Amino acid sequence: MNTVATLEKMHVLKLYGMERAFRALIETTQDRTLSHDELMAHVVECEWDDRRNRKTRRLTRAAGFRNRAAFPEIDFQSARGLDREAFMRLSDCGWITASKNIIISGPTGVGKSFLAQCLGSQACMLGHRTLYYNCGKLFQILKEKRSEGGYQRFVGRIARTPLLVLDDFGLCPLDAQDRLSLLEIVEDRLGQAATIIASQIPVAQWFDIIGDPTIADAVCDRIVPQAIRISLSGISMRSSKGQREQSAACAIPAG
Repeated sequence: MNTVATLEKMHVLKLYGMERAFRALIETTQDRTLSHDELMAHVVECEWDDRRNRKTRRLTRAAGFRNRAAFPEIDFQSARGLDREAFMRLSDCGWITASKNIIISGPTGVGKSFLAQCLGSQACMLGHRTLYYNCGKLFQILKEKRSEGGYQRFVGRIARTPLLVLDDFGLCPLDAQDRLSLLEIVEDRLGQAATIIASQIPVAQWFDIIGDPTIADAVCDRIVPQAIRISLSGISMRSSKGQREQSAACAIPAG
């Protein structure tokens, strides 16, 4: 068997995981201790893992997350009302296939954005296409699409995405165009796709933020009733971290 030719064909066929596994087996002579079935199972498993990892990286880049976040990095020790068991149950992303919404609310600095991006990153790991937007920037993009063209195509792309993460919702009141765009987005996704909304504004005050009572009622009716609610509390984790670092620095004796 011409192993060099085999490796070249694997590369041409883009079987990169299988190529690396086969090359490693050749170099370590481990293939001599494996049966044909074991050898085939090993290289196929490596190809499977490689494709899954490449897909995860591709989905994560396309999502546009602001920060890198993952479940193992979540701080469950801080006093902010985060139920570890309940949150970990969300890691299987069954709520995405069920087209459920998640609302993460709480004061500034308690980790709403981080948790939202953890859920988004986990969705990418499990193969779900995801889009992440800061709401202020999203509504600006929507305005530009309306004036320059491409609005319906852009909104259609959002509608077809299994998971949409809307961060910092409600920091600025919505104008007439923003309200209509928001209603169109949530209407398109109702019962078809999942949405995460992270906001420091309590849900009871969303009517005031959205502005128009009729549209606000329609938007909230499509998001809130069946949503999984995660309500955080406590002081800013950024502030407490800074205080701990400052205290630790003061405790170091001068050299």
